[in-house]
Amino acid sequence: MSTTAVTPLSTEDAETLVSAARRAAEAAGVTVSITVLDAGGHLLAFRRDDRAVLISGETSTRKAYTALQLNASTADLVEAVQPGGLFHTLPTALDRPLLFIAGGVPVHRDGRLIGAIGVGGGAPEQDHGFAATAVKALS
Repeated sequence: MSTTAVTPLSTEDAETLVSAARRAAEAAGVTVSITVLDAGGHLLAFRRDDRAVLISGETSTRKAYTALQLNASTADLVEAVQPGGLFHTLPTALDRPLLFIAGGVPVHRDGRLIGAIGVGGGAPEQDHGFAATAVKALS
């Protein structure tokens, strides 16, 4: 069985993601932190504006990590982690806490997961929009 190689997420790709998310946030007048992880969960890029709340950096990283680990947009996971939801106990089953608030989006290339972006600092819907805009810019 042969497999087709997929180009991994590069630092250039990560810079494109950060730049697109930053532009979208600035256009909306929102100050955010942005984290980009590769497929192995390694930090490829991070940006936090000095005006951003300090915790937004940790938030953006956890959103990216959640999107990567579950290969899903965090906006799609909110209901699943509510009491009685499908993933209600999942955070205690993993070695790193997850954050189920919109703003984390997986990045795919040729149908394969190659990384994730997380945006934190705005309202959840805004963060999701900024991250989704960035992923579209990479296409």
